[in-house]
Amino acid sequence: MQGGSFRTRQIFRFAHRVTTIAPYGTWPSPLSAETVAAQGLRLGFPALDGDDIYWLEGRPQEGGRNVLVRRGANGTTVDVTPRDHNVRSRVHVYGGGAYVVSKSFIYYSNFADQRIYRIVGSGAPDPITPEGKWFYADGVIDQRRQRLLCVREDHSRDGHEPITTLVSIRVDGEPNAGEVIAAGYDFYSTPRLSPNGTRLCWLSWRHPQMPWDGTELWVAAVSDEGTLHDAELIAGGPHESIFQPGWSPDGLLYFASDRTGWWSLYRSDATSAAAEVKPVVWQAPDEAEFGRPQWMFGWTTWTFADARRMVASYAQRGRWKLATIDADAGTLTDVPTDLEPLDWVTATPTHAIYVAASPDTPPTVARTNLLTGGTEMIRASSSLQLDRRHISVAEAIECPTEGGITAHAFYYPPRHAEFSALPSDRPPLIVISHGGPTTQTRAVLDLQVQYWTSRGFAVVDVNYGGSSGYGREYRERLNWQWGIVDVDDNINAAKYLIEEGKADPDRLIIRGGSAGGYTTLAALVFHPEVFGAGASYYGVSDVEALAKDTHKFESRYLDTLIGPYPETKELYRERSPIHFIDRLSCALIFFQGLEDKVVPPDQSERMAEAVRGKGLPVAYLAFEGEQHGFRRAETIIRCLEAELFFYGAVFRFAPAGPLTAVNIDNLAAE
Repeated sequence: MQGGSFRTRQIFRFAHRVTTIAPYGTWPSPLSAETVAAQGLRLGFPALDGDDIYWLEGRPQEGGRNVLVRRGANGTTVDVTPRDHNVRSRVHVYGGGAYVVSKSFIYYSNFADQRIYRIVGSGAPDPITPEGKWFYADGVIDQRRQRLLCVREDHSRDGHEPITTLVSIRVDGEPNAGEVIAAGYDFYSTPRLSPNGTRLCWLSWRHPQMPWDGTELWVAAVSDEGTLHDAELIAGGPHESIFQPGWSPDGLLYFASDRTGWWSLYRSDATSAAAEVKPVVWQAPDEAEFGRPQWMFGWTTWTFADARRMVASYAQRGRWKLATIDADAGTLTDVPTDLEPLDWVTATPTHAIYVAASPDTPPTVARTNLLTGGTEMIRASSSLQLDRRHISVAEAIECPTEGGITAHAFYYPPRHAEFSALPSDRPPLIVISHGGPTTQTRAVLDLQVQYWTSRGFAVVDVNYGGSSGYGREYRERLNWQWGIVDVDDNINAAKYLIEEGKADPDRLIIRGGSAGGYTTLAALVFHPEVFGAGASYYGVSDVEALAKDTHKFESRYLDTLIGPYPETKELYRERSPIHFIDRLSCALIFFQGLEDKVVPPDQSERMAEAVRGKGLPVAYLAFEGEQHGFRRAETIIRCLEAELFFYGAVFRFAPAGPLTAVNIDNLAAE
C-alpha cells in the first residue's frame, strides 16, 4: 500500500508547464461528482418526421424523467411532452420504443400510468388507452387504418405472468386497450408495416430463449380491415437470433441474423416461407456485427437513406463504425468519421442522424454527412469543455484467460494535465464489470470513468466472455458458466495489467452494477486473494432468489447462464455469493434503489448484513425512488462521492475533497 505523507507535493517544470508530483488517487480532479451528474444527460431514440428531428433526453436534474424533444427545420429546439410526463415504457422492465412519430402525429407511453398519449402538431396530449394494467411499447403508426400497432404487456391477472401480444389500438375514438392481432408466444417485438401497408413483420420467441439466443421472424398479409392472415415463418429459430426486421422503400424485407455466428444483414421478398434469403453485403468486413442484444425495444443498426442506399452501424472487435451500403451492388463504404454510433441510427438521403460518441466526445445527437463525414453536433449530453490533457483515452487490450482464450477490455490510464506520480509508483486499479451480462462496454468518453482516471486511478472496463460485439461464440462462452467465465476474465485483466506494470497489486478494486454487481461479488468471495475492495451497485448476491423473484423478461434467463431451475438448484447455491461470506476478506460498499424490480433490495441488504456480521468494513446506501439503474442527479452525486471516500478510507489515502463522509462499519482506526 501507498505509504508516507499523502499531502506531500513535489513540483517539476517541463517546457513551461508545471507538473505536481502526488500519490495516485489524491489528485484534485476538474470533475466533481456534481459536474458529472449535471453533465449526464441520457440521449437516445432519434427519429425523423419530414424536416423535424426528434430524440429523448433523460434529465437527472428533473428526477431522471425522459423528455421528448423536437428540433425544427429552422434549428429551434422545443420540449414536446409536458413537465409532468415521462416518456418511458415498462414493457420488459427495461422498456425502449416508448414513442413513435409520423406526419406530426406523436404517440408515446407515459411512465407513471403507462397509458399511450397522442399529440398532434404542437397540441396537448390526449390518452388513447384507458387506465389499467396494460403496458405498451414499440409502436408503428398505420395511417391508412387509423390505428397504432404495438407490443402490449397485460398485467391484469394478479399473481400470474403478464401476457405479451401484438395489438391494434384505434386512435379515432374513445380510449381502448387494443385488439389482439398476434398471440401465443411469450414475447413479441418489432412489428413493422411494409410501405404499402399490406404486410406486417414481427419477431417472437418463447421461454427460455432470450432474443440474442433465438427469435422467429414472421410476416403476415394485412387485409383492408386490418386483420392478419397467411402468416409465414421467414427466418430464425431457437439457435438463430434475428434483430431489427424492417422494410426497404420498394417493399423487400431486411433484417440482421447471426446464422453464421456473426450478426449480418439479409433480405428477402418475404412472399412465402420458401422465399430466398440473401446477404445484403457480399464482401462484409471480417468478424463484423450488424446486430445487438435486444435488451430494449427500438434499437436500430440500419436504415434506408433513399431507395437504394442504406446507412448501417457495425462493430469490429468491440468498436462501432458508420457505413453506407449500396443495396443493389452489395458494397459497403465506411463513412469518414471518428464518431462511434451507439444504439440508434436513422438517415436522410445525405446525412445520418444518430447518437454517437468518441474517446473525447460525449454521447451526442449528431448529423453526419454521408460523403464527407462532416458532423453537426445537434445536442450533446455534456456541455463541459474538458481540457483534452485531462482525458484518459481507452487502449484496447487482449488478455490471456482460462482455456487459452483471449478476453477483451479497454484500459484507461490515470491522466491529469497538471499532476503525475513518481515513476516507481503504480496506480490503484478499478476493474469494471458491465451489466447485462450480454451487453458490452464502449471505448467512448464517459465522465464517470474520467472521474476516476483524473484522480489518479487506472480503470479497466472488461468485455468478458458473454459480451456482445465479438460474435456468437464469444457470447456463448458464458452459457452455464455465469460466475466463472466472467469472473476469470475480470481477474485476468487485472493480472495482465499488473504484469505490464500498470496497476498496484495491493490496491485492486472491482465494481459493477446489476449483473456486473454479481460478477463483482462472485469475484470477491470465490477469489478473495485478488481484490482489496469492491463496490456493488444493485448487484445479485443470491441467484436462486433471483430465479424465483424477477420479472418475466429475465425469468428464464438463468436457465442458460447457470442451468434449468429447480433441476440444478444445488448449482444455484454454489454460484451465490451470499452463501460464501466466510471466504470474503475485503471491504465492500453497496448501492441499492428501493424500487428496484429487477434485483430486489433484499439482495443487497442481506449481503451487507452478512459482511457486517463477519466484521469486515462495509457500507450500505439505499435510495428512495430509484429503480434499476440510477437516474437522479442527487443519487449519482452521492454514489460517486461515497465510493471515492470508501476507497480512501480502506486504502488509507486522502482523496482530494471535499467529500461527504460515509458510515463504514467495522473500519479499524488508522
